[in-house]
Amino acid sequence: MIEKIVTHDLSIHFGAVEALRGVNLSVMANEILGVIGPANSGKTSFLRAINRMNDLHPQCRLSGQVLMDGKDVYRDMDVEALRRKVGMVFAVPVALPMSIFDNLAFGPRLQGIRDRRRLGEIAERALKAAVLWDEVKDRLYQSALRLSGGQQQRLCIARTLAVEPEVILFDEPCSGLDPISTAKVEETLQELKKQYTIVFVTNNTKQAARIGDRVAFFLMGELVEVDTAERLFTTPKDKRTEDYVSGRFG
Repeated sequence: MIEKIVTHDLSIHFGAVEALRGVNLSVMANEILGVIGPANSGKTSFLRAINRMNDLHPQCRLSGQVLMDGKDVYRDMDVEALRRKVGMVFAVPVALPMSIFDNLAFGPRLQGIRDRRRLGEIAERALKAAVLWDEVKDRLYQSALRLSGGQQQRLCIARTLAVEPEVILFDEPCSGLDPISTAKVEETLQELKKQYTIVFVTNNTKQAARIGDRVAFFLMGELVEVDTAERLFTTPKDKRTEDYVSGRFG
């Protein structure tokens, strides 16, 4: 398998608080890497380091490297170019207060695409990839705010796909969804990994076991263990991993 993202001795501090300590981890192309761990374990800090969202924090200090396709994202890549390659979907879906179609066209228009037919093709492709097309194809010009929570989350996924990234980061995208909507999002992710590399932070260990090709366990800023989902949840190497996945803490 090809390494898409590699971190070398990645450490992050926010002021005096150490969020990550010496993380060495590879994410393979076209895999779903699940990231699990208790609160304040560094999961989201790791995720945000990949597309430099931690840059927005005035007290953030980072050492080590984050490489994408062999290029250092902090030294060799413009942040705007990086974020065109790396999309992010958050825990709370934020549908823009406009039509479903205009939500999908928003990113491509910023990239200079104005042709209505081309925008329509992009919207249809993205909605199909997000397993939402059949549910909204007859109401593309209605407000996106009228969609259910689960549909809005898949719309946010589609909006990310519309700008054709290579990597998609998910920060607990199912935390506020009902089981049926969660299943739809999980189905979407399984389809997306055929074309994209996915890093998926979740507090739900069962979800990580269901959809992760590999799973990384973080604890107190340290990467404790990374392995295939099957091995990590059945025969973990570290006692701390075993305690967490068995529910003895966290």
